Amino acid sequence: MAEILRTEKLTKHFGGVMAVSGVNLVVNRGDIHAVIGPNGAGKSTLFNLITNYFEPSAGRVLFKGQDITGRPAHAICRMGLARSFQLTNIYPKLTVFESVQMSLLSIEGLAGSLFGSTGKLLQEDTENVLEMVGLIEQRDLIGNLLSHGDKKRLELAITLGNRPEMLLMDEPTAGMAPDETWEIVDLVNKLRLEENLTILFTEHDMDVVFEMADRVSVLHQGLVICDAVPEEVQKDEMVRECYLGSAWPVTS
Repeated sequence: MAEILRTEKLTKHFGGVMAVSGVNLVVNRGDIHAVIGPNGAGKSTLFNLITNYFEPSAGRVLFKGQDITGRPAHAICRMGLARSFQLTNIYPKLTVFESVQMSLLSIEGLAGSLFGSTGKLLQEDTENVLEMVGLIEQRDLIGNLLSHGDKKRLELAITLGNRPEMLLMDEPTAGMAPDETWEIVDLVNKLRLEENLTILFTEHDMDVVFEMADRVSVLHQGLVICDAVPEEVQKDEMVRECYLGSAWPVTS
């Protein structure tokens, strides 16, 4: 399969603390790829390095075959690599519709036209994104008034407004009730198929991970200790010792 993202010996230290240590990661186009590990393993730092919120101490990141190490985050986004965050990141005072419209206008270089006539050209595109994530009925609500689950949907819609080829999702089901969690799982699977998206995500809910992921990379103390299909990860003795626990059921 053709790869879309690669990290080579990606490293980040903060003073004497090594947060990410020589991570080699390959994500294939069209896959849903999970990065898991205990708190402090380096998952969010890895995402910050990929999207250049942090500058790496060493190593590089390649997206679609191009070295994007050190490029501004907005430039990386325009190349087709977008990100959602663990803590919901929306426009709290804009309506659901305006929030997604702003994202679409921004990627087209028209962000200043939100309340002008030019913005009307993207209203159909905005409605299409809202349909994708199931928020068309809430289009006129202020973002801050949405439920937690719908705020996560809105953040996803805003991210989709950037017209990505690949999504980085940091704990997409964090804080959700069980029914909301599985609705998001179904939505992500649907988007992968219908929008031809590649998805790299972190998640602490292992049921979600092993339901969604085509491949799983396991971080421990900044190192990749396993990179394999879910069935092999569940059987790996080091992963079970460091993270899953010996009682975790092994898939036959």
